[in-house]
Amino acid sequence: MQTEASEVRRIWVSGAGGLIGNQLVAGAPAWAPGREAVPLLRAELDLEDAAAVTARFRRDAPDAVIHCAASSRSPVCQADPVGAHRSNVEATRHLAGLATGIPFVFFSTDLVFDGRKGGYLEDDPVGPLSVYAETKVEAERCVREHPRHLIVRTSLNHGASPGGVRGFDEELAAAWRAGRETTLFDDEFRCPIAAADTARIVWELLLGGARGTFHVAGGERLSRWEIGRRVAEARPELAPRVVAASLGSYVGAPRPADVSLDCGKAERFLGRPMPKFNVDRPTAS
Repeated sequence: MQTEASEVRRIWVSGAGGLIGNQLVAGAPAWAPGREAVPLLRAELDLEDAAAVTARFRRDAPDAVIHCAASSRSPVCQADPVGAHRSNVEATRHLAGLATGIPFVFFSTDLVFDGRKGGYLEDDPVGPLSVYAETKVEAERCVREHPRHLIVRTSLNHGASPGGVRGFDEELAAAWRAGRETTLFDDEFRCPIAAADTARIVWELLLGGARGTFHVAGGERLSRWEIGRRVAEARPELAPRVVAASLGSYVGAPRPADVSLDCGKAERFLGRPMPKFNVDRPTAS
């Protein structure tokens, strides 16, 4: 039996302790009135424990699932490919299968692309350069086995996370607070977006019955250096130091140069453009 978007009342939100997951739960009363967002935290449910997940799923009987949980730190994934696969692919495959008859939203990334051209559309060929990106591409394939499911590819998200370390702006602020200089590439491009905007848009997509793949990112293509400069301007009390560098000087795991996303499909669905990049000055340091 298939559950339609209009019948969705109880929604699992995995990764609720993270940046976007927390915003999805916190914003539910305003963006999904009459719905119950059930936060799933790793301390309460290990998504890699298939038996435990199945038992909880049968007990809760959710009407939809928004799957945010993932091993998303690229260096961690590079160092432990097996663990990354277990967390990002196997857990997703199992959860997507349990949710076959209900709406299921999977969070993916702009990093599934190789960064050679930018302005990527949903149907453009993928070309992951890192272990993290590879696991997301494989997880996307698992999700596509269920044609009613929804894949949301997003970019750099910013905002306040429960632990204060998940948003890229939080990472920069932490470095400056510690007196460190940050070096950012002026020839590496992303489309940054506030996690609150991502969460609100995902609620609209889910409750609007969207399925397939959608790009949800900010309305500006910016270099990492430009992003950092704008964050620095919002935090002068931290005496931020931002230095521009080129990808050509980088030594390490491959990094895509331009994974900017074309979000026209989502904009047409929503009836409005994606938000521009705007770093709100935080109320507390």
